[in-house]
Amino acid sequence: MFPIRNTSLRRALRRTGLVTALASAGVLVAAGAAFAHVTVHPGSYAKGATDGTLTFRVPNEEDNAGTTKIQVVVPTDHPVLGVLVTPQAGWTAQVTTAKLKTPVKTDDGTITEAVSEITWTGGKIQPGQYQDFDVAFGQLPADVDQLTFKTVQTYSDGKVVRWIDEAKEGQPEPANPAPVLHLTKAASGPADSASPSVSPAAPQAATASSTDSAARGLGIAGLVVGVLGLAAAVIAIRRGRAPRS
Repeated sequence: MFPIRNTSLRRALRRTGLVTALASAGVLVAAGAAFAHVTVHPGSYAKGATDGTLTFRVPNEEDNAGTTKIQVVVPTDHPVLGVLVTPQAGWTAQVTTAKLKTPVKTDDGTITEAVSEITWTGGKIQPGQYQDFDVAFGQLPADVDQLTFKTVQTYSDGKVVRWIDEAKEGQPEPANPAPVLHLTKAASGPADSASPSVSPAAPQAATASSTDSAARGLGIAGLVVGVLGLAAAVIAIRRGRAPRS
């Protein structure tokens, strides 16, 4: 490699390298801060979705203590039906149910109770590690845009972190945001879903029509040229037969 003799150029390169390093560090710090939150995955489901799984990801953000207890509050004003906890090695899950203010009618009957809280204890999430807790559900509500799962994280040194703050539109993210599951518009029915498969054919039909029109135009042009050629030939023949003076 050739040495760089230009002092100004060397300084510029050093400044560029420093800016790049700081930018990279900023991205890592931002990513680390986001990862430190308790989150739910996937981040969205269709309204009224059935037979799915929610994963609560719990990272340990302490340096000298382990996470020993996780409490997740499941909303009951818009209940999640048919909740089942997946066994997690080293952890014991305790499920609490509550009576619903408004019973939910389903094909299997009217449901008057639903899970309101899940607590995991007995295990330990070490510093620098995270743990996934899986929960299966039978059906999500269809009358709300999102579900907030307020979560309490307890450490071995007695520290308690409450992930219960709800984000507000137009304001910065709170320090301890609660995990949020966004509920999107349900998929279209069979009649509606058939429309997209038909729509792409429209441009093809237009292309075919354009091609036919072009072919007809070329055919007509060829016919005109042929007629003109024939007329020219007839005129030439007649001139050839005309008596010379």
